[in-house]
Amino acid sequence: MIGLVDIYKVVEAIVPLYVALILGYGSVRWWRIFTPDQGDAITRFVSYFTLPLFTFEFTAHADPFKWNFWFIAADAISKVVIVAVLALWAKCSTKGSYCWSITSFSLCTLTNSLVVGVPLLKAMYGQLGMDLVIQGSVVQAIVWLTFLLFVLEFRRSRNDIHSLSTPTGPKEEVSKEDLEGMVGVVSSTKPSFWNLLRLVGSKMAVNPNSYASIIGIVWAFASNRCHVQLPSIMDGCILIMSRAGTGTAMFSMGIFMALQEKVMSCGASLTIFGMVLRFIAGPAAMAIGAMAVGLHGDVLRVAIIQAALPQSITSFIYAKEYALHADVLSTAVIFGMLASSPVLIAYYAAMELMH
Repeated sequence: MIGLVDIYKVVEAIVPLYVALILGYGSVRWWRIFTPDQGDAITRFVSYFTLPLFTFEFTAHADPFKWNFWFIAADAISKVVIVAVLALWAKCSTKGSYCWSITSFSLCTLTNSLVVGVPLLKAMYGQLGMDLVIQGSVVQAIVWLTFLLFVLEFRRSRNDIHSLSTPTGPKEEVSKEDLEGMVGVVSSTKPSFWNLLRLVGSKMAVNPNSYASIIGIVWAFASNRCHVQLPSIMDGCILIMSRAGTGTAMFSMGIFMALQEKVMSCGASLTIFGMVLRFIAGPAAMAIGAMAVGLHGDVLRVAIIQAALPQSITSFIYAKEYALHADVLSTAVIFGMLASSPVLIAYYAAMELMH
């Protein structure tokens, strides 16, 4: 049975995260130490330096040959279940839509796994919890964020074709050459698999966290197969920046919160909708996937709890870039971070009581 000591271990891991979050928030909103432009610069510093090196450090030191592939299979099944439900909802319900299906997928599946998940799950379940969260974060970065980019680019391509093929201005004399040129543009923007894949590849190529995950997992395979280690001088260069990863990421999150006009910028009803998807639908789908592959014990508990981690910041960045319900994702990131502490402790207590 869970005791006060167990709860204290979790709180002990959570409090430092919130201290960094509050300092970031206060530095912009209360003390005016940083201007919005300076806040953006700090966020870019975190995005391009400390967080990628933080990601690389955890990924490169993992052992892929000891990964729990049943856990990864359960995660994949949970995502497939969510995609199937959302596709059915979009097709059969009058309230369903392709755009809301994309946003709902982000809310249900994409978590802030490394920054928040690693310290929390390590406090709850030790090395096992940390290892499983790292595995999930690598798969998320390489597979599921790529999938999200793919469907977002597909949606953008469809809109581009519609805007090119639908006249919006006053009637004008159109020459034969202009008409042929428009047809050429429309035909060239038809969404094909390889065109979309190329667009997604270009997006991933400028995302340092993608590099960090891919290079980290390649090195992890090579080092564990050939039994080699990073030179100590190179390891030290990575560690000096990566050790600041969690703190600076949470500080940056606080700045992001301070720069928003409202905590719930999308309204109360959509906020509740987002929280239900994040903290209930996501873990429920993971429970289905876990039962399908027969997970049990602490692996099952970690699988469900890590599915209830706060919303991925990257999902908001993509939503803003593609102009798709950015206010909903912004609220999910902010409010989800604030609400995650009691929710995760409740899940932890429930899992231990079931045990």
